[in-house]
Amino acid sequence: MIKENVLLAPYTTLQIGGPARYFAEAQSEKQLLEALAFSEMSQLPVFILGGGSNVLIADEGFPGLVLRVAIRGIEWSEQGERVLVTSGAGEDWDEFVHSCVDRGLAGVECLSGIPGLVGGTPVQNVGAYGQEVSETITSVRVYDRLTQRIDELSNADCRFSYRASIFNTVNRDRYIVLGVTFVLKPHGEPAIRYPDVKDFFADMSTKPALKEVREAVRTIRERKAMLLVPGDADCRSAGSFFKNLIVTREIYEQVIETAKGQGLIRSQERVPGFTTEDGKMKVPAAWLIERAGFHRGYHRGRVGISSKHTLAIINRGGARAREVLELVEEIQDRVLITFAVHLHPEPVFVGFENEDEERIRNKRK
Repeated sequence: MIKENVLLAPYTTLQIGGPARYFAEAQSEKQLLEALAFSEMSQLPVFILGGGSNVLIADEGFPGLVLRVAIRGIEWSEQGERVLVTSGAGEDWDEFVHSCVDRGLAGVECLSGIPGLVGGTPVQNVGAYGQEVSETITSVRVYDRLTQRIDELSNADCRFSYRASIFNTVNRDRYIVLGVTFVLKPHGEPAIRYPDVKDFFADMSTKPALKEVREAVRTIRERKAMLLVPGDADCRSAGSFFKNLIVTREIYEQVIETAKGQGLIRSQERVPGFTTEDGKMKVPAAWLIERAGFHRGYHRGRVGISSKHTLAIINRGGARAREVLELVEEIQDRVLITFAVHLHPEPVFVGFENEDEERIRNKRK
């Protein structure tokens, strides 16, 4: 079960990363506990790997145990006007969404086409095209490494926010997700509230069905190279590398004035922005990157920006993690100089020195 010196690049969508000193794939909770016991006995650091779609692994690899959670299985339970769906953490996320849509269950259709496994979705509070998993998650089954017990966390326990939860903030590295339970609505109407999705159906006289919305989202993602398509170099990425900017209205107005002062927008023009539930403003990171001077297809050596979407950093072939970091910092620095705001990366950094990650995540002017 425990393997040694396993190259991690093939387990990631970026196809970048050195070897794990030890590697284990747990297909059951029992196997997971055995692997953790091995790491404790050997005094090894542990990294939990899912689908590898949201990670950047160092060229040096990881000096401890990389544990890939591959617990499968989906259970469906009707409860009145709703359906509870419990999935193992190792289920493919897009296949899970497909199964839900095929059964006429609404709530995750706009999250179609997102690479990765079910277990990773509550960690980042995965969201796209007007939906977030926090809207439908009722509980998360976890192994608590602090108490060494298996537990169930409620939606409130997870403290979901934009691209965040306790799993990647205050309790980072404490919990291992084993399974997730969602509550979905049978024969519910699909969510059509995001501009790209609205535009896709603008010429339709009737309301689109769940399956049509799923296919529309996948089509939109494919156009932006955000759908994994074999042979497409633009797909060799970690998806959106930067989070959209969430700022106060005051800072948003400052960004507008800065953009006007530099001639990046006309006097009557506004920087794109969307009001969040707590009254703040969400500014598209792609817009900031483009107006800071980066274009689709921009590259430096073996790394670059996707030719279809400026949020995706791609491995053009044979790239190393260090080259990705250099491009990330170049983009962050230019956006910081241009707009006086900092872009925060989405992927998890694995095997890097703490100073490197701290610099990238918290760069300031």
